[in-house]
Amino acid sequence: MNKPVWLFDLDNTLHNASPHIFPHINRAMREYIERHLGVDEHEASRIRQDYWARYGATLLGLMRHHRTDPDHFLQATHQFPDLQRMVVFDKPLIHALHRLPGRKILFSNAPRHYADAVLAITGLRPCFDAVYAVENLRYRPKPMRAGFLTLLRAERLDPRHCIMVEDSLANLVTAKKLRMKTVWVSAGLRQSPFVDVKINSVLELPQRCARL
Repeated sequence: MNKPVWLFDLDNTLHNASPHIFPHINRAMREYIERHLGVDEHEASRIRQDYWARYGATLLGLMRHHRTDPDHFLQATHQFPDLQRMVVFDKPLIHALHRLPGRKILFSNAPRHYADAVLAITGLRPCFDAVYAVENLRYRPKPMRAGFLTLLRAERLDPRHCIMVEDSLANLVTAKKLRMKTVWVSAGLRQSPFVDVKINSVLELPQRCARL
């Protein structure tokens, strides 16, 4: 049998972005919207959350409705005073990834400069054969089908041989519809027919991957 190809999300899948990184990004996005759309803090927060809920990424809503330049937005909203201090990461995860059979590809909605920085800080970069950030997806972020197809075509992959590992259920729904196997990284109680395996941490994958 062909070995699987693992597609890994980055934030809140391979490291915990919730304590420090996500609040910083959300604040930076709100401030960017305030400046460039000329709205107050409350309206900027509403716009950010609305576009994220509707499109899976605030950037996509800004591009569609306000012709926002994606590179300018991503650079402005992903600057960190001390990213190394902000990253929360379990080092044993590196060993867990090395134990998984097959190729591994990072598949993230984050900008490339940020993804590269997190991979360097955590020591994860050697674990991956390729990195696909939002620029590589032609600014068609997950859960958009187009972003998935861009990666699959570029890597010449059969989705039936791919395993998507994600914290976002919406992204796994797209993966499952493309006939990928799916792993949901979530500590919640919710279950879904679009999920093949549910885990609390990627550290559990080597023990659970036989089910995939």
